[in-house]
Amino acid sequence: MTMREKIEEAAARYPDQRSAIMPALLIAQRQHGHLPGPVLEEVADILGVERIWVYELATFYTLFHTEPVGMFHLQLCDNVSCMLRRSEDLLRHLEAVLGITKGQTTPDGLFTLSTVECLGACEMAPVMQVGDDYHGDLDIARIDALLDRLRAAAGRASGADLAAAPPGE
Repeated sequence: MTMREKIEEAAARYPDQRSAIMPALLIAQRQHGHLPGPVLEEVADILGVERIWVYELATFYTLFHTEPVGMFHLQLCDNVSCMLRRSEDLLRHLEAVLGITKGQTTPDGLFTLSTVECLGACEMAPVMQVGDDYHGDLDIARIDALLDRLRAAAGRASGADLAAAPPGE
């Protein structure tokens, strides 16, 4: 199925096409890896909605990327609950071991490091989102183990469950 066909199929479930913008953006991002301007315009054209509506959603939510990101997008929460549990130490550690600062991607294209205002998982603080998966109650040892799993997963052919943690983590 083409991106257009997938978006049209998803949009058919919504009486108001504006309600289909987020699902359409998810489809487009899965296909392209990120959402550059021409893709946002195409989504708006497929749905028959104003381009500004598509742009506003794509730039508001942290799950959408208008610029390319690494294979693994590490999004570390830096809100109050996570800060109280020393997320700033985890950020410094990630920057040191990856050799990048927040907002950057490793030269091999494997990791992009970002901070986000809140992931809505305060009970797991400090927490980091990798792709669609949350990893909580983090410390330096758990961060290092996660990075090792992600590096190993990048070398696998299947790519299934890339960021899945083993039981207990």
